[in-house]
Amino acid sequence: MRKRFGETLLMGCTYVAAALTAGVLLSLVGYVLIKGLPHLKPSLFALTYTSENVSLVPALITTVLMALCSLLIALPLGIGAAIYLVEYARRGNKAVAWIRMTTETLAGIPSIIYGLFGMLFFVTALKWGFSLIAGACTLAIMILPLILRSTEEALKAVPDLYREGAFGLGAGRLRTVMKVVLPAAIPGILAGVILAIGRIVGETAALIYTAGTVAQVPTGLTSSARTLSVHMYALSSEGFHSGEASATAAVLLILVLGINGLSAYIARKISRR
Repeated sequence: MRKRFGETLLMGCTYVAAALTAGVLLSLVGYVLIKGLPHLKPSLFALTYTSENVSLVPALITTVLMALCSLLIALPLGIGAAIYLVEYARRGNKAVAWIRMTTETLAGIPSIIYGLFGMLFFVTALKWGFSLIAGACTLAIMILPLILRSTEEALKAVPDLYREGAFGLGAGRLRTVMKVVLPAAIPGILAGVILAIGRIVGETAALIYTAGTVAQVPTGLTSSARTLSVHMYALSSEGFHSGEASATAAVLLILVLGINGLSAYIARKISRR
């Protein structure tokens, strides 16, 4: 009886915790949508930003470009490092322990520190100025530990039977990794990419010091621009367009939910194949 009571109690606590988590998420999403959707209007989707329409389209385009540039830099480095750690590095290697300690340390650094580093190194030392490339490089460093750790865990989750079967058929290590291990680990890798995109889209502090706050579509990698999160921060801090700031938050939330849903759909398709 005591054992059954303990199991029932733990099961009840689990359901309560799950319900609270789902409730917090739904309440947050509902609050943002209720506050923001009524303020959506056609002027917010004008192609050019002015002080009258405070259009979010340039910031939306900049957000997409910033995410693409950051992922183009961070994905090869993160996935390549994870492949080395899991597939090539020897057990007990001091370099492996040092790399893992470094990534865990980087994951715990506040974003404002990344912003100050990006301003001092990319903006000032390299003389890139407030630009899209400076912000993308800063965000790439920020999301690199996340991509590396998620890819590493995804590779570890692939059964060793896959590797042994490939080796038994005469495949080399590189072919085994590229043709057998990586395809099986793609759903886990995509989960890390989703989290990385969410951090890129929602980042503000690091981009203020590196990409700037110019509310126009960037004409090149050296152009200054603002993302949706920076745009929302600028509108709310000015105090003149609080409704438009809430509408921007709603668009930002819808964008993140859409990216997560599309990534989950792609991951399911790949898993079925």
